[in-house]
Amino acid sequence: MTISVPVDLVDAALTAEMAEELAAVEAALQDTNFGGDEMFAEVSRHMMQAGGKRFRAMLVLLAARFGDCRDKRIVTAAVAIELTHLATLFHDDVMDEASMRRGHESANSRFGNSIAILAGDYLFARASRILADLGPEAIRIQAETFGRLVDGQLMETVGVRPGEDPLDHYMHVITEKTGSLIATSGRFGAMFSGLPDEKADLIAEACLRIGVAWQLSDDVLDVASSSAESGKVQGIDLRQGVRTLPVFYALRDAGTDPASVRLRELLSLPDLADPELHAEALELLRASAALEEARETVRAWIGRARDLLKQLPDVPARAAFESLCDFVNTRTA
Repeated sequence: MTISVPVDLVDAALTAEMAEELAAVEAALQDTNFGGDEMFAEVSRHMMQAGGKRFRAMLVLLAARFGDCRDKRIVTAAVAIELTHLATLFHDDVMDEASMRRGHESANSRFGNSIAILAGDYLFARASRILADLGPEAIRIQAETFGRLVDGQLMETVGVRPGEDPLDHYMHVITEKTGSLIATSGRFGAMFSGLPDEKADLIAEACLRIGVAWQLSDDVLDVASSSAESGKVQGIDLRQGVRTLPVFYALRDAGTDPASVRLRELLSLPDLADPELHAEALELLRASAALEEARETVRAWIGRARDLLKQLPDVPARAAFESLCDFVNTRTA
């Protein structure tokens, strides 16, 4: 199997090394021991074989480049991170009642909700078992990360409470639900390559900010890009009444011009399933100041990540992280 690196890492030698290590991660994922239960094996491999960028595994391997990247624990940690991520996808699809995942039938659609939930639980347990061989600190970090993932999902499910700022609530959800595991990816790479705690903290924080910026850039792309450009149906969040960053900015805009007033009216509807209303809202949102404000927020999160990365040694891994920052910025330009 040929494994490609999901982003341009600038340095050819680094890219080749990372591709080789990602192939080792992929092989380990496919060989994961499912305790001899054929049902768990079938369901879990169904998700694994749907593919994925292995972005979090890449961050583990990349962060390790600032220390001793030959330590065998690094690939093991990357496998555990990917298993944890896969587990969250099983649960997300059940909660979202999703029928597709990465262009394939979702596990819950094919096997049923109960089986999908149990398979996700099993992968969480398997990831923890793998990390147990790496020491108690790895287990502690995994438990804290798992708690943050659940907190983010719970807050998203419960919704905005009375008196709570909707935008603050949204940022909390994506920081916990998306950013926390990406931060732990960077932390594990730094930790198992022998870096001191202060460097591991720095890399974890930079990764968290990149992860949040990535999610926010998806919000922008859902509004700004065409279906041909993004490969996704345009404005799908908008159609389903899911409020994302540009929508929050548009709703809090106090403009009294007809376009702003009409946009707020449309965005206040439970959903925009009606094609004409959806098209109108999408056109108004694309022309609004809210979209540029959302782009600026993406740039701000990436800018803070860059400031942290500048404190690391000037090696190919740092240039690769900076290239990743460039990619997040340019995908929403």
